[in-house]
Amino acid sequence: MAIREVITYPDDILRKPCTEVTEFNEELKTLTDDMFDTMYEFEGIGLAGPQVGVNKRIVVIDIPEEDGSQGNNKLVIINPVIKKLEGEKVESQEGCLSVPGYQDTVERFERATVEYQDLQGNHCVFENVDGLFAICLQHEIDHLEGKLFIDKLSRLKRDRLKKKFEKLKKERMAAAE
Repeated sequence: MAIREVITYPDDILRKPCTEVTEFNEELKTLTDDMFDTMYEFEGIGLAGPQVGVNKRIVVIDIPEEDGSQGNNKLVIINPVIKKLEGEKVESQEGCLSVPGYQDTVERFERATVEYQDLQGNHCVFENVDGLFAICLQHEIDHLEGKLFIDKLSRLKRDRLKKKFEKLKKERMAAAE
């Protein structure tokens, strides 16, 4: 198992729709193990394939227990498709490992039904889930479509954020030379 580099905004891979996973093998298991290690290292609750440079429809999620601990709710979600979004749109405070150091309020549906495959390729369904889990599913599946939570912000906020992250990227590149 290894901690992988988290791809940060505005990297182009974060904007590309992902392809389906067709091979359910040891390589996929190793990748998802690495994704969990990476997610825990950077204190996240969800991570999608493109965030570690893998353009595949893969998500790992671990919603923390009430005491904040993780590891008991590990989910590997392959080829997810949102089948239904229901309820009121609720405001949620979101952040993203690919947009480090930034959080903002966005609207998400309060309930979701998602079809997916597990690590063995079995077809499964999360039926009418709600709360943080529903929000996390919507956030991570957006990544697989090339969308980020900041796309839900006002144009002014997005433009400011893009300038800030482009400047940081240039500074990192200059420092690496």
